[in-house]
Amino acid sequence: MAERRSGNGTSCDGNGEQTVSPKDRFLTVYGRKPVLEALADPTLDVDKVILADTVRGAGAAEIQRAADASGVPVQRASAHRVKVLAGNGKQDQGVLADVVAPRMRPLSKALSARPPARVLVLDGITTPANVGMILRTATAAGIGGIVVPRRGVAALDPLVVKASAGVAFRAPVLRCGSAAEAAGMLTEAGYGVYALGASTSGSLFDTPLPGRAAFVLGGETAGVSEEVRAQVTGWLSIPMPGEVESLNVSAAAAVLCFEMVRRSGKSAH
Repeated sequence: MAERRSGNGTSCDGNGEQTVSPKDRFLTVYGRKPVLEALADPTLDVDKVILADTVRGAGAAEIQRAADASGVPVQRASAHRVKVLAGNGKQDQGVLADVVAPRMRPLSKALSARPPARVLVLDGITTPANVGMILRTATAAGIGGIVVPRRGVAALDPLVVKASAGVAFRAPVLRCGSAAEAAGMLTEAGYGVYALGASTSGSLFDTPLPGRAAFVLGGETAGVSEEVRAQVTGWLSIPMPGEVESLNVSAAAAVLCFEMVRRSGKSAH
């Protein structure tokens, strides 16, 4: 029976039971080299490989051998179907793999279970390198959740995985439709929602924060979107005494994340 999609990344079967969308369970990598690298990594759980009917010969045989060695099923599909699933018609090379992301889940599920104390929200960040570096930094700092909306932010693809040095597979990614939707859900869950801005009075380093706080990181060009601005509790800035107006968003995220580490008093031993 066909599933009915809902707006929060879940689907309902014929009995009304909700299941998590594949987009909230897997990171999809595409292209021969990224797929072979995923299959060769013993720390990754590859759910399946999908190979276009048009891929034949030595290339297909190599992928089939690697999948067989890892015990991963290979499915055949039309070249068009692979392009649709990969979301990239130029670089998929007729093959993709769904890799299990064990810490990725819908934002709604995270908020209904044990909500993380500190959450980042990506709003309009479209450069894959920035998204990947933010995922790596936030995971290193122990941030409990990184909201990567399905709309308005760079897709979680091989470019993001590469920029994160593979950490994207294990990052605590939370999915929802948009940054504005995330801000609303977090507000309802009792979070203070703060946005980072270059010319605001509240310093990141000394502004008191509530027990639950979410931090919005705006896009490279437009910054925080108007829809999210309307829901912000307060604005925070990173003091910059030098003659620079602003930081790259991934650099700002790093400062923010490790300020949270400093505040928590945690250190590695």
